[in-house]
Amino acid sequence: MDTVGWWSLVRFAHVAGAALWVGGQSALSLVILPLARRLLAEEAKDRFTAAAGRRFGMLTGALFLPVQLGTGWAMAWHKGVTWASLAEPGYGRTLAAKLVLFAVVMLAAAGHAIAHSKDRTELARALAVVALAGSLGVVLLATALPAT
Repeated sequence: MDTVGWWSLVRFAHVAGAALWVGGQSALSLVILPLARRLLAEEAKDRFTAAAGRRFGMLTGALFLPVQLGTGWAMAWHKGVTWASLAEPGYGRTLAAKLVLFAVVMLAAAGHAIAHSKDRTELARALAVVALAGSLGVVLLATALPAT
C-alpha cells in the first residue's frame, strides 16, 4: 500500500471526476436523449430532457467543477507548474493546451445551457457536440501528461 499516497488519491479524484463528466455527457448524448426523443411524447420528452440537463448541470457546478479545479490546481502546484512553464515544450505546452481546451469546453457547455433556455435547439445541440468533442480532447491531452 506504499504506492497509494496522498498524490495518488488527488490524481484519482481528478481522473474519476473527468470520467464521470465525460461519461455523463456521452451517456446523455448517445443513449438517454435519443431514447427519450424516440419513446416519449413531445411534452414528456421536453420535460424529461430539460430536467436531465438541469440535473447534470447542477452536478457539474456542485461536484465536477470544484473537484476538477481543486485537484488540477493541486497537481500543478505539486509538479511546480508556473505561468512561465506553460510556454515550455513538452509538459508545459501540453498542460496549457489542456487548460485552454477545458475553458472552451466550459464556455460551450454554458452556451448550450443558455441556448437551450432560449429554445435555440439547433444551437444548443451544436454546442453540446462541441462540449463533448472538446471534453474528449481534454482527456486525450491529459493522457499525454506524465503522472505528478
